[in-house]
Amino acid sequence: MLAAVLTNTANPEKAFVSTLSVKEIPNFETQPNESVINIQAAALNHRDVWILKGKYPGIKHDSILGSDAVGFLVKKGTAQAEVGQRVLISPSVNWASDPRGPEGKFGILGLLPSPGTVMSTLAEKIHIDGQEVFPCPEHLSTAEAAALPLAGLTAYRALFTKAELREGDHVLITGIGGGVALFALQFAVAAGATVYVTSSSPEKIQKAIELGAKGGINYNDANAINELKKLLGNNLLSSVIDGSGGPLFDKYARVLRQGGIIAQYGQTASPQGISFNMSFVLKNIEVRGSTMGSRAEFNEMLAFVNKHKLKPVVSHVFYGLTQENVDHAIDMMREGRQFGKIVIEVQNTRQKL
Repeated sequence: MLAAVLTNTANPEKAFVSTLSVKEIPNFETQPNESVINIQAAALNHRDVWILKGKYPGIKHDSILGSDAVGFLVKKGTAQAEVGQRVLISPSVNWASDPRGPEGKFGILGLLPSPGTVMSTLAEKIHIDGQEVFPCPEHLSTAEAAALPLAGLTAYRALFTKAELREGDHVLITGIGGGVALFALQFAVAAGATVYVTSSSPEKIQKAIELGAKGGINYNDANAINELKKLLGNNLLSSVIDGSGGPLFDKYARVLRQGGIIAQYGQTASPQGISFNMSFVLKNIEVRGSTMGSRAEFNEMLAFVNKHKLKPVVSHVFYGLTQENVDHAIDMMREGRQFGKIVIEVQNTRQKL
C-alpha cells in the first residue's frame, strides 16, 4: 500500500523537524467493526504543516498523515452506508454527540494510533471504525468532497455550536483564504448572516466578497478596526470566528455587541496565547475554544451542505500520490499561497509511477 508517512528526517530550510516520505507500507488487517474504503482523493490541512514543524501535540513518526478523504465503501462493517457508495470519513475519533466535548480519548485522523488518509487506492485502502463513515453529498465533485471533512466540521461547530449563529447576525471571520475560514463564510452566508472578513491580501478579500461577504479589512492596517466600524454602520458583531488571535484580538470588544462570542479554533498568530481584559468582561463577551466536532455535528454539517448545495472552495488539485506532488502541496500550504483547500487525487496513482 502506498502512503505518505511521517519520518524523523528534518528539513531545516523549511523549519521542519519531520518530513513526509511517499513509500510502500504493509496492508492492514481488518477488524470486525471496521469499514474499508478505497480512497479517491485526500486533502491537506494547516495541521499537517504544524505537525511537520513539530508544533503539534502527540506527534508520532510512522504515522500516515492526512485527515480528509473521499472514497468508495468496499466493506460495510458498521457503517451507515452501503458497499459501492461514495463516502466521507469523520476526522474526529471517539466523539459521538456531546456538544461540550469528546466522551472518550479524543483523537484526529492522521496521527497514530489513528489512521491517516494520504494514501493511494487500487489495492490500497483505509480501515476505519464504521461509525465514522457517512454517505457523501452527491452534488460534490471528487476534489470538493475530499476538501470537506476536517475544515467543514471545524467551521460548523465554531459557527453554530459555539458562536450560536442566527439568521440576521453580523459575524467577522478572520484569516480568509484558509479552509476553515472559507467554510465559515459559506455556512454563515447560507444561514442568513452578514459576514465580514480579515486578510492581509486585497485579492483574498475581493474573492470573499464574491462568495457573499459584505466586505473585509486588512489586519495589518493600523486603522483596521475603524474600517470595520465603517462597514458595520450602526450594527455590532454578534460573533467572531477566529483561527489566529493576532494583533486585532484585543480590539474586538469595540465592535462586538453585549454578550458577543469569540469562537476560537486556533492561535496561529499568537503562539503565546491571547489576552482577555476588562473590556471583554464589561460587555459580557465570551471566548469559547473550539476543536473539530462530534460525529453528530459532522452529520449535521453534511445535511447543511446538502440542503444548501454548498461546494467547498478548492485552490489546487494535484494528480497522483507522488513525492513531488506531496512536497509541492505542503510547500504551497506552508507559504500560504492557497485560497481554499489543497487536494491530492490519489486514484490510479500506480499508473502514473
